[in-house]
Amino acid sequence: MKPLLVLCVVCTLVVLCVSMTAEQKLKNCNDVRAAYSSKGFNVNDVPNQGVNGAPLKVCPQGFSCCTVEMEEKLSQQSHTEIKAPVSRLSTNLQSTFRQRHDHFDKFFRELLKNAELSLHNMFVRTYGMMYVQNAELFKNFFEALTRYYVSGGTAVNLDSMLSDFWADLLERMFRLVNVQYEFSDAYMECVSRHTEQLQPFGDVPRKLRIQLTRAFVAARTFVKGLTLMPDVVNKVSTVSASPSCVRAAMKMLYCPYCSGQVALKPCQNYCLNVLRGCLANQADLDTEWNNFLDAMLSLAERLEGPFNFESVMDPIDVKISEAIMNMQENSMQVSQKVFQGCGQPKPSMVFRSKRSIKDTGFNGRFRPYSPDARPTTAAGTSLDRLTTDVKKKLKHAKKFWSTLPETVCAGERIEPGDECWNGTAKSRYESVVIANGLANQGLNPDVEVDITKPDTVIRSQIAALKEMTTWLKAAHSGNDISVDNDEETSGDEGSGSGCNSDNSDSPSCNEDDIYFSTPPNPGKPQVPVLAKDRSNGGVASQGGMALALCGLALALLAPHLR
Repeated sequence: MKPLLVLCVVCTLVVLCVSMTAEQKLKNCNDVRAAYSSKGFNVNDVPNQGVNGAPLKVCPQGFSCCTVEMEEKLSQQSHTEIKAPVSRLSTNLQSTFRQRHDHFDKFFRELLKNAELSLHNMFVRTYGMMYVQNAELFKNFFEALTRYYVSGGTAVNLDSMLSDFWADLLERMFRLVNVQYEFSDAYMECVSRHTEQLQPFGDVPRKLRIQLTRAFVAARTFVKGLTLMPDVVNKVSTVSASPSCVRAAMKMLYCPYCSGQVALKPCQNYCLNVLRGCLANQADLDTEWNNFLDAMLSLAERLEGPFNFESVMDPIDVKISEAIMNMQENSMQVSQKVFQGCGQPKPSMVFRSKRSIKDTGFNGRFRPYSPDARPTTAAGTSLDRLTTDVKKKLKHAKKFWSTLPETVCAGERIEPGDECWNGTAKSRYESVVIANGLANQGLNPDVEVDITKPDTVIRSQIAALKEMTTWLKAAHSGNDISVDNDEETSGDEGSGSGCNSDNSDSPSCNEDDIYFSTPPNPGKPQVPVLAKDRSNGGVASQGGMALALCGLALALLAPHLR
């Protein structure tokens, strides 16, 4: 009995000593004055000694080193401090993907310019002024491709543009290889209508259409996705905190000050509940955010593989030259089919007077294209390097919104274990950690959340992500269904035939058939044939003129022969 009495006395003395020590610290409030001043507030706001905390609205109302005015200022400070890490993380994410957008956009634009310059230099070297006089055909071609990359189907119908390009090229070449005849505009319209049926350029137009459609749709949709990401992050991260969130943040971060425990940090689970309550709406973004990132990653794989923009644009000059060579080789058959379908043209009086076109000294050579020897890339990089980098960033950004509370409630901001601030005292936090999302926050013990009123800004961003994900998935199949500048495009005026899930097994969607093989014997480039006119006057034979003028055909029609 006596030992028990002694133990009780000792315990009582210990409790009294601890209380007296805490009360002594509370009475002088020196630590609070120093900490309050370090936040930039007027130290004179802090009482020299503890006061009655009954007027306080958030913190415990016992003996306190806080006044109502201090509590209001610290509430504003807590709002700032709860937003700061979220703002910093969001800003970093925005910056990361703005930079990636700029890198991709610059790369694609420079690749277009380089492809145009490469074709121009190649044809100037090969054909000289003959090409220069007809270069507007190709200039318009690349301008249209650039407009399509920038604005999509609202600016350029890709299928129609390509059809017009090949029809215009056929018209110029057809006139030239049949210069001994006169053709009216109506006759040439007949020729143009049958361009696809005649297939004067072989299979090159079909393959190039598939390649260009897939590559451009993938490139511009991917860049559009990179544009959306920072915009969504910016709008979502600037959503204002609710009054109940500010109140909970004040209670978590600064109520320890009022009790004189300025070094006391919140328990981790306590912090998680507060942040999950404050970021309940943002967490609801996570599902569509992750779906969007998965779609971006899938399209990045396409950009690296069958929809590679770089592998389409780099050798486009060689592909077009291959088409022209096909026209040269098939000129006799093409002309015969045209004459059968559109009628026999009249002989040209101008050609009769000139008798023939003499040797031009033309000796052009086409360089073969080998996928293993790709031209210099644009913007000092390559598509492979860009996609490898951006895929890492996209994967890192997954679950960004749902993991924000864990990211914020870590490190020096919290105190692991039981010796932490639980909202009322320095002790273990006993409440259960509530799951993420608005629907779960009705059970949050630390933040009052109205689960019946989702934030409208965040809901609109969820809708934007869902729509962009649909576009990305369509682009993955080679289809452009995006709407630019809020303008709708009709089904008949779409951007071109793609490759959707319904016809992915058809020949036009076979990824293997869209690549152009290297011509045989790459060390021996094809040389356009030139033959002298051996006619003895009168109208030259159709076959002889086709061979005699093949060099001019490759150079396209000079204006004075049109």
